[in-house]
Amino acid sequence: MASESSDTGFARNLTLLDVVMVGVAAMIGGAIFVLVGPGMAEAGPALMIAFLINGVITLFTALTYAELSSVLPDTGGGYRWVREGLPRPNSFLSGWMSWFAHTIAGSLYAVAFAAFFAHLLTTTNLIQPSPLFEKGLAALAIVIFTFINVRGTSPTSKVGNVITITQITIIGVLIVAALVAMVFTNPSWPDNFTNFFPKGMSGLVIAMGLTFIAFEGYEVIAQTGNELKNPKKNIPRAILISLCVVIAIYILFTFSFIGGLSSETYDQPSWQFIGSHGEIGIIEAAKDFLPFGALIVIAGGLVSTLAALNATTYSSSRVSYAMGTHYNLPHLFGRIHSKYKTPAISTIASGLIMLFMAITLDLTEIAFAASVMFLFLFAQVNYAAITIRRLYGKKLDYSFKTPFFPLIPILGALSAVGLSVYLLFTQPQSWVIAIIWIVIGFAIYKFYTSKKEIEHYAPLIYNQGPQERKGYRILVIYHPKHVANLFKIASAIAQEKEGEISFLNVTHIPVHLPLAVSNKFAESEIESFISLKKSIPQSIRHRYLVRISHDVTEAILATVEEQGINIVLVDFAFLRNNRKLLSLSTCDFVGVRFGKNFEEDLANVVVSYDKSRHSDLGLRVANAMSIAYHSKVRVVRGVVESPQTELEIMNRINEMMFDLEMKKVPFEKVYPKTKNVSIGLLENFDKIESEIIILGAGNQADQAFSPKTLEIVDKSKKSLFIVRDHRFSEFHARTFWRIMSSRLKENRHVYRFYVDLVHIGHRLQSRHTKDKYDEEYFHSKLK
Repeated sequence: MASESSDTGFARNLTLLDVVMVGVAAMIGGAIFVLVGPGMAEAGPALMIAFLINGVITLFTALTYAELSSVLPDTGGGYRWVREGLPRPNSFLSGWMSWFAHTIAGSLYAVAFAAFFAHLLTTTNLIQPSPLFEKGLAALAIVIFTFINVRGTSPTSKVGNVITITQITIIGVLIVAALVAMVFTNPSWPDNFTNFFPKGMSGLVIAMGLTFIAFEGYEVIAQTGNELKNPKKNIPRAILISLCVVIAIYILFTFSFIGGLSSETYDQPSWQFIGSHGEIGIIEAAKDFLPFGALIVIAGGLVSTLAALNATTYSSSRVSYAMGTHYNLPHLFGRIHSKYKTPAISTIASGLIMLFMAITLDLTEIAFAASVMFLFLFAQVNYAAITIRRLYGKKLDYSFKTPFFPLIPILGALSAVGLSVYLLFTQPQSWVIAIIWIVIGFAIYKFYTSKKEIEHYAPLIYNQGPQERKGYRILVIYHPKHVANLFKIASAIAQEKEGEISFLNVTHIPVHLPLAVSNKFAESEIESFISLKKSIPQSIRHRYLVRISHDVTEAILATVEEQGINIVLVDFAFLRNNRKLLSLSTCDFVGVRFGKNFEEDLANVVVSYDKSRHSDLGLRVANAMSIAYHSKVRVVRGVVESPQTELEIMNRINEMMFDLEMKKVPFEKVYPKTKNVSIGLLENFDKIESEIIILGAGNQADQAFSPKTLEIVDKSKKSLFIVRDHRFSEFHARTFWRIMSSRLKENRHVYRFYVDLVHIGHRLQSRHTKDKYDEEYFHSKLK
C-alpha cells in the first residue's frame, strides 16, 4: 500500500515509536558516557539532582514545543513557530542559528564516534590510530548517514531504531551490573551518598550548565511534523515520553555507578574516583562491574554517537528545508526528491557542512556556541508561543495546551536566558562565536534573504522617490477616500521629525493566480499615484510604492522591513483586528478613523492619557499636529489608580511635555462615577464639538486593542487617532550604522578612507540617476 503523503510532498512513514527513538537518541547521544564523569567531579552525588533540575527546566520549553507542535505540526520546528509569532528578522535568525547548532552537533557526534573507535583500537592493540585516521572515520560516518537520510525516513527510522535500542540495551546492562555490584559486593553503598553536596550549590550549578546540552533533543522531534503519522497528537506525546525516559535513565545511571563502586577499594569516594578520570570515568568504573566493562562502555559510546549523528543529520536538513520553502535560503533547499520524498538537497548541504567542520575545526568551543544558540532559539520559541495565542486566539485547533499559560513559557524563556548568561561567564568564547555567526546571518538576511523573500511574497513593481533618504520614515497606506487627510497627518509628523513620507498601494491578487504574471492588475493603482502626485506639495520628500501580493498584510510587513519604516498611518478599520500586522511589525502605528468634519476637528486635539507607552506616542503626535496646524491640545486622564501611582503618571506627563516643549497645555482629570471609566471620558470629550481624540492602544493582552479603547471608538462620532507604540520602532540597522560611522570618523585615517569611498559611490551613481527631485525623475514604468 502506498504511504500516506502530506501536502508538502513528504511521505508520512514515521510512527510514535520512531519519533520517540529519535528524541531519546538525540538526548542521550554520547553524553551519558562522556559527561557523567565531569559532572560528578563538580557535583558529586548531587549530579542526580542536577539532572532532575535540568529536566524540570527543560520541561518548561518542552511543554511549549508540545503545544506548538500540536497546533502547527510542520517541518522546521522552532524556526517555523518563530516565523509565525515574531517579526521576520527573528524567524530568519532563529532558523540560521538552529541550522548551525544542529550541524555543529552532528559534526561533534561524528568526531566523538571517531574518538571512541580509535580508543577501541588502542585498547585492543589492533593498530595505533593517527589524527588523520580519526578525521577520515568521522567523515565516513557523516557520508554514510547523509546517504541514509537522503534515501528516506523509512530506512532512516529503521536504522535509527536499531541503533537506539542497542544503545538503551547497553546502558541497561551497565545499570544492572552496577546495581548487582551495589547489592552483593558493596554492602556499605549508602556511605557513598553521605556527602551529597561536596562542593555546595556552586558545584550543582556548574554541573547543570555542563550537562544541560544533553536535554535538547526535543527540537529534533519537532522537525518530524510533515513525516509523522497523526503529528498533532504524536509529537507532544513523543516529546514528553522521550524527556521522561531520558531523565530517568540519567538519574538511574548516575545512582547505580556511584553506589556500585566501593569507596574503600580506591581510598576515596566513588564519585571522586569517577570524576577524577573525567570523560573516561565511566570506562574506568565499568571495569569493576563487568568483564570487558571498558569495551562495553566504548561500544555503547560508539552506538550512542551514531544514533545522535543520525538524529542531528535528519533535524539539520529539515531546518534548512523549511528555510528554503520560505525563501530564507535559496529555494532549491526546499525541493523534495521525486523518488525518495526527502529534502535531498538540504540533507546533502547539511552533510557537507558537517563534513567540513568535522575535518577542519576544533569543535569543543564551537559546541558551546551551539548550546548558546539553542538557548537563544528556545527563548524565542517560548515568546512566540505567547504571541501565537494572542494572534490567532481560538482560530487554531490545539490538541495539547500548556498548563498554567503563560507562566510556563515565561519560565522557559527565563531559564533559557539564564543558562545562556551562565555560559557567558563560564565560556565567554561561546558567546563570541555565537555573536559572530548571528552578525553574519543578519548581513545575509539584510542584503540577500529579505529581498528574495519579499520578491516572492510581495514584489515591488513600482517605486518612485529620491535616492537620498531621511532618517525618520513614515508610511501611509493608500486609501482613495482618505489619502489627502492621511497626508495631512503624515506631513505634520514628517515636519516635526524631519522625516520623509512613503505612500503604499497594494494590489490584492487572488491566491489561485501566480504573482509573476499579475503585474497588469496594478495599472489602476499606478494611475492613482500619478494623479495624487500632482496634488501633493513637493516641500516634503516622499515616494510612491505599489506592491502585488496574495496577502495585503504581508505586503505591508514587507514594506515596513524593506524601507525601514518608523511609523505607519492606516485606516483603523483595516488595523482594528489585524493582530498579525501589529505583532510581526517593528514600527509604530496610527490607526485613523475620520469623522464627518475632519477639517474642523483639526482645530482641537485631546489626548486620552493612560499609563502605557502608547500614550507617550499620542502626546508626540498631538505635538506634531499643534506645530503644523496650530491645534489646541489638552490632556485628559481617567483617574483609576492609587494616589501614589497617579502622582507618578502626572510626573511622567510633565516630563514628556517638557521634552516636547509643550507649554500651557490644559490637564483634566476624570473621576469615574462607575467602574467603567470610558463613560466619564466620553462625557469629557463631548464638551468640545470639533476635536480629534487621540487614544492609546491600551493593554492588548487578549486582543489588538484594549476594550476601553474600542468602546470609545465605537461610541464616539469624532475623528480618532488610535496609536500603538512599538518599543523598537526607531532601532534600525541605519541607526547603528550612524552611531558606528560617527565613531569611525573620529579616526583621521578611517575618515579619509570613508570620504574617498563616498565620493567614488557618488560618481558611480551620477552615471545612472539624477540627484534632483523633479518630474523627469518620476518617469517610471512597470517592470
